Amino acid sequence: MMDTNQYLDMFLDESKEHLQSCTEHLLELEQNPEDLAIVNEVFRSAHTLKGMSATMGYEDIADLTHKMENVLDAIRNEQIGVSTEILDVVFESVDHLEEMVMDIEEGGTGQKDVTTLVDTLNRLASGEELVAEPKTSAARPTQAAITPTASAGSVALDDFEKTVIEQSLEQNFNAYEITIELRDDCILKAARVFMLFEIFEQAGEVIKSSPHVEQLESEDFDTTFHVILLTEEAADALQGKAMKVSEVEQVTITAITRETLGASEEEEAAEKAPKQETVTPKAQKQAPVKKEDTPKKRRSTGGNSNKTIRVNIERLDVLMNLFEELVIDRGRLQSIASELHNQELNETVERMTRVSGDLQNIILNMRMIPVETVFNRFPKMVRQLARDLDKKVNLEIIGAETELDRTVIDEIGDPLVHLIRNALDHGIETPAERVAKGKSETGTITLRAYHSGNHVFIELEDDGAGVNRERVLGKAIERGIVTEEVAATLTDKQVAELILASGFSTAEAVTDVSGRGVGLDVVKSTIESLGGYISIDSKEGQGSLFQVQLPLTLSIISVMLVELDKEIYAIPLSSIIETAIIQSSDILNAHNQKVIDFRGNIVPLVDLKEIFEMEQNEEQGEFQSVVIVRKGEKLAGLVVDSFIGQQEIVLKSLGNYLQSVFAISGATILGNGQVALIVECNSLIK
Repeated sequence: MMDTNQYLDMFLDESKEHLQSCTEHLLELEQNPEDLAIVNEVFRSAHTLKGMSATMGYEDIADLTHKMENVLDAIRNEQIGVSTEILDVVFESVDHLEEMVMDIEEGGTGQKDVTTLVDTLNRLASGEELVAEPKTSAARPTQAAITPTASAGSVALDDFEKTVIEQSLEQNFNAYEITIELRDDCILKAARVFMLFEIFEQAGEVIKSSPHVEQLESEDFDTTFHVILLTEEAADALQGKAMKVSEVEQVTITAITRETLGASEEEEAAEKAPKQETVTPKAQKQAPVKKEDTPKKRRSTGGNSNKTIRVNIERLDVLMNLFEELVIDRGRLQSIASELHNQELNETVERMTRVSGDLQNIILNMRMIPVETVFNRFPKMVRQLARDLDKKVNLEIIGAETELDRTVIDEIGDPLVHLIRNALDHGIETPAERVAKGKSETGTITLRAYHSGNHVFIELEDDGAGVNRERVLGKAIERGIVTEEVAATLTDKQVAELILASGFSTAEAVTDVSGRGVGLDVVKSTIESLGGYISIDSKEGQGSLFQVQLPLTLSIISVMLVELDKEIYAIPLSSIIETAIIQSSDILNAHNQKVIDFRGNIVPLVDLKEIFEMEQNEEQGEFQSVVIVRKGEKLAGLVVDSFIGQQEIVLKSLGNYLQSVFAISGATILGNGQVALIVECNSLIK
């Protein structure tokens, strides 16, 4: 038997994509139960997953998917209707499949006892509760059904596509119909399709495929497919390249001539079929037309278009680590060049700095991932939680294409889960309560993401009950978070942010959703560990808005270098408002705290020497160097000895042993080889 380990990563990626597609389309089907086209999309993903799993030897996944596929087949053949109860069972099947795939990813076998679920699926698909007589089932797609006969061999062409080919022939392009037959034991046919498309599109332009590319990428064909290619290459050269792809049984190339483009009765019938997209060859630029697509997530459109390939994230991590070392050496070179005052060396270093800066942008962009990868898990979660809480909720997602560094993406999922669960449990009211308040019985939760400067903002907004001031203050006083005297002075915003305090919860009883004493403080600490912060705005009776600010990336950051007792520290520019030189006489005292008047605001001063337990100067100079930093709406002035300047540095962890050092988030190596600690401003302001 062939070793399938080499295909494991591809299998896992493809499986996750198909399961996510199932989830998205099932949610859509619940809103449009009469739309059988949606059922076909779910069936297609399930069918492909079944074939992949069987090929890889994961029989439990293949069997469960097959049982789910039977239910979907009964729905699309109108033997049973779409109902909430049926969708619940199908959703449960997808959940189990996700768990089984996750088990495989973690080194397991993907086996799971789903006997009860399989029995339920069998009963649903058996027709015991049919509401209508079964209709004649259309045959599942086969090569013959997908590919109608036409004048260009096995591929149907419309008038426009024939015109494109004719014009190409006039300009001495070769037009070929290429028929590829894969071996019967081919594993992951979509991968072979992609490799062949790469070869063809490097040689010219693929203007059409049969089956359509969506069927090719979902492996919804037997072992044979066809493409129409416009190229300057000879047929034998193309055939030689294609035959080098493993698991290809045969490649047949037939030249298309003006004579073979003549009209026929079969072609006229094909004209009535749904049109496939086409494109002109490289030489044809007269009309703006679309090109035949290539397999999803592995697009390679030839010509002047961009090419995208799937790269293991571990390779990007290695590349990032190497570049971080380059940034450190770049800083060292800049330091040496400034000391030697050599013009040629300075010019070389300046050019290297520009080039490495461009390289840095490219590498960082390569690591950027749409927040959609996190957001797409929430619709199903909201659906289930709403049913558990007997509430009606509509989830709106805006800006899912917004990109974040992968390291941030990996950490932000759990905090968002907490926020959504909190909005459902404490924010959105029951339908009866909403109607009594004059609201629609269906609540709305809006999850949005957008870029602003060097940050990404993620907002979660609901139109629920908002924060109950008296209830929150009562719990805060009861738990000793604030005193009654302090509580009386707090603004509504400050009261709302009390729910972020450690252990705070207003739930009266422990449930599956809340009330376990692990509250939004987990969200706050996680976000702050990422160099971000969270703020809350709430209006009682109208709803709440949670805003999370996150840095675009965590690996390479811009900082202000400062000096403290002949040691260098780095303060992230993302936290800095401005730097200032103030007169010592302008420093005031309020409630035993040194403060200054900064542009009309009273800002507390924090002496970093005192924080880091350094030797203090007995005599205070006439002037003080201060860095004004911000966390949300709170400001603080950090007192330092002097400013050195701005620099891009590589953020390195202090390791597990030193992870609890107060107000230090990491370290970096400077150009002179010295280690500089990075100040964590959020802790100081707090």
